[in-house]
Amino acid sequence: MREYDFIVVGGGMSGVCAAISAARNGVKTALVHNRPVLGGNASSEVKVSINGAGRIGNFQHAMESGIILEILLKNKKFNVGHSFNILDHINWEFIKNEPNIDLYLNTSMTGCVVEDNKIKSITAFQVTTQKEFVLAAKLFCDTTGDANLAYAAGADYTIGHEARSTYNESLAPEVATKHTMGSTLLFTTRDLGKPVKFTCPEWAYKMTKEYIGKRKVHELSNGYWWCEVGGDDDFSTTEDAEEVRDELIKYAYGIFDYIKNSGEYPEAENLMLDWFGAVPGKRESRRIIGDYVLNQNDIQAHERFADAVAYGGWSMDDHIVGGIRAKVWEKAHKNDEGGSIWHPVRDVYTIPYRSLYSRNIENLYAGGRCFSVSHMAMSSTRVIGTCSVIGQAIGTAAAIATKYDILPRQVNEHIKELQQLLIKDDAYLPSIKTEDKDDLISNNPCKITASSYQKNCEPKMINSDFARRIYDDENAWVSEKLEEDGQFVEVEFEKLMPIKELVLRFDPDFNRTVATSIAESHRDRQVEEMPYQLVKSYVIEYFQGNEKVASTEVEGNYQRVNKHHVDVIADKIKITVLENYGDPYARICDLRIY
Repeated sequence: MREYDFIVVGGGMSGVCAAISAARNGVKTALVHNRPVLGGNASSEVKVSINGAGRIGNFQHAMESGIILEILLKNKKFNVGHSFNILDHINWEFIKNEPNIDLYLNTSMTGCVVEDNKIKSITAFQVTTQKEFVLAAKLFCDTTGDANLAYAAGADYTIGHEARSTYNESLAPEVATKHTMGSTLLFTTRDLGKPVKFTCPEWAYKMTKEYIGKRKVHELSNGYWWCEVGGDDDFSTTEDAEEVRDELIKYAYGIFDYIKNSGEYPEAENLMLDWFGAVPGKRESRRIIGDYVLNQNDIQAHERFADAVAYGGWSMDDHIVGGIRAKVWEKAHKNDEGGSIWHPVRDVYTIPYRSLYSRNIENLYAGGRCFSVSHMAMSSTRVIGTCSVIGQAIGTAAAIATKYDILPRQVNEHIKELQQLLIKDDAYLPSIKTEDKDDLISNNPCKITASSYQKNCEPKMINSDFARRIYDDENAWVSEKLEEDGQFVEVEFEKLMPIKELVLRFDPDFNRTVATSIAESHRDRQVEEMPYQLVKSYVIEYFQGNEKVASTEVEGNYQRVNKHHVDVIADKIKITVLENYGDPYARICDLRIY
């Protein structure tokens, strides 16, 4: 038996962020994943782009920060070709770099032991080594997507659409059903530069213009989210997952045959099929029931919960039951985009901590798409960026629970500490202000000046309530145009201060996605290199009076958060921004000194 503080089952992006956040906060963690690569739907096996509240870069500067942004910025820097295989390895690198994480790939959980409503251990089998493991911990997290651990442990769960009366949701059906959204198998194409014939396999389904209907063949480089099967009366997304995959292969080949041979798309003449997903991307299955069930009303009210630990903002994107097999296209809601009904979300909403743990299995967290949420709310929260920040919240909560030797529900008594630790780790919690009792700037008399600044972007903004742009508020120091010797901001204390760490947060442009995508239209919206506003090169100087006692120069930065561990005594710190990735103004969102 191997013992841990915290075991995460499921290595999608929610599980990856949960494991990293716990480990960085001192928790001995195991990450168990049944596939050979990390990332789940965002891996090379499925190739779904990581989107979230930012709505592919078009929504209110709402892109997620924290661990998921750290991963995406590194991926943006070193994965210029948008390869999901490289993203696999970047996720692997992030996990392997954490000494507090043991990673078990190709390892399926096969069962668990439950005593007194607590999981004591899980059993797991690693197919590559033929080894069986017994892994024990005080805390567990289910980020399997299907709530497999929760189901095995006897946790309360639900599946399908709740009745309208259950949570008074106007968009829910009158009568509850077991129907869910379906699964999708993506494919990509390659242009060979010369005409290529395609002979459709005889087992593929014949697609016609009439059958395609309102579904959009939006581009030819990849296809298509609306090639969706499962969740209806014929195919469950869990119990019938193998049949769902087989059906999706037949439909996907038929769709490509239609593109190649119908005559509707002459621009496809040079295209060949290049890649097919190894496993379907699943949208919905089981959802655990926690102390609170997030629902449609919370999302439409843009609720700001007192125990907020994450947030979302994607529209309620409720796919039609039956997917490509449905017979309701012409009868669908007026907002039906050919496979999904979009119910707009006008502002970001928060996700309460009470929705992230099981109400009856006392040491079980649930993240990703299977946390405590109604079907209608889950149609928004299921996207990967939102699942990722939920994962970071769970991992950080596990650190609080480990610190006090308590169970997940008892962490509610330390909710403010949890929120401030998340903010310190660069999570964004709408309406929750930074309260940093350890920061020297916030807690000591000092003067903050700058070489120049723009209106409402004064130097004092480097140490404010929020460390990112929110609506029209920059919440940053922004200089006039960069000079040859840069632009600087300076903090001067009234006395000498022992400094152990300096943390800078820069502006990665929260309005523009940096996620890897198979869609050319999504890639075209991104900058070619790194976000223009991100600081590339800068210098930090430490002074005692007018005497410089230490300095650090950084070139080629590609991260928002830069932490500098030092051992210096100083009463003045000067930070000079020398170069960005294109924007002509120096920008610093936040500075903390410890």
